Amino acid sequence: MNQTAKTSPQDLSDLYIRSALIETPDVFHGFFKRTQGHSQGLYAGLNCGAGSNDDPQSVAQNRAVVANTAGCAPENLLSVHQIHSPTCIYIEKNWGVNPRPQADAMVTDKPGLALGVLTADCAPVLFYGQTKDGAPVIGAAHSGWGGALKGVLEATLETMQARGTLLESIKACVGPCIAQASYEVGENFAAAFLDEDEANEHFFIPARREGHLMFDLPGYCAAKLAKNGIKNVQLIDCDTYAEENDFFSYRRATHRGESDYGRQISAIMIRK
Repeated sequence: MNQTAKTSPQDLSDLYIRSALIETPDVFHGFFKRTQGHSQGLYAGLNCGAGSNDDPQSVAQNRAVVANTAGCAPENLLSVHQIHSPTCIYIEKNWGVNPRPQADAMVTDKPGLALGVLTADCAPVLFYGQTKDGAPVIGAAHSGWGGALKGVLEATLETMQARGTLLESIKACVGPCIAQASYEVGENFAAAFLDEDEANEHFFIPARREGHLMFDLPGYCAAKLAKNGIKNVQLIDCDTYAEENDFFSYRRATHRGESDYGRQISAIMIRK
């Protein structure tokens, strides 16, 4: 039987959110909030997005906070060039001075490499599993509606299994993202989801505005994981759009006509 649990805001720490489902001594994980960072202005707080127009030094300092919290060197806090794709890559070492690979998910079985995904309304999904001898394998996926629909979560599961992970051992947590109450879309938006599966109608409810719907992104991600054999899935019950003090939001910045926005990071690492 599939088990989908929710974590309430009372479980939050000052800096990051942990999942009781994937909490284990051999792995660090955290869904970091925007609090306690070095950035200012639109990016105030812990902006970890190198692709933003924030001061690069502030971003580097913020990422160093995350790396220090995880227990790794700053250069081992890895985040790819996200392109809303279904691409997942296996990480064996950091890429040094080379350009960041283009992908939307990463998997590793190497200790000391923190896999980070950057979000500002899209869903960060962290994965933990084990091989038959009990060795940990971890994954991190950037799952916006486009990547989720294209198969980024399935690709992450496939890459983990290619490293020997037992499917039945995999647990996944869908982190803070835009909630259905804040995610208004046009009716045409639903067409691709209904083409995939008519049952996806379940993830849309009528909006107050005529011709619009409200989309349940975290629910859709959780359902895709369950459909692919993941029996233990947790949802972090936070809304990045509504909870401005804790999270950056692309949609909120767009609605306000702001020129840019910060990105929070979610990271997972096998401890040495």
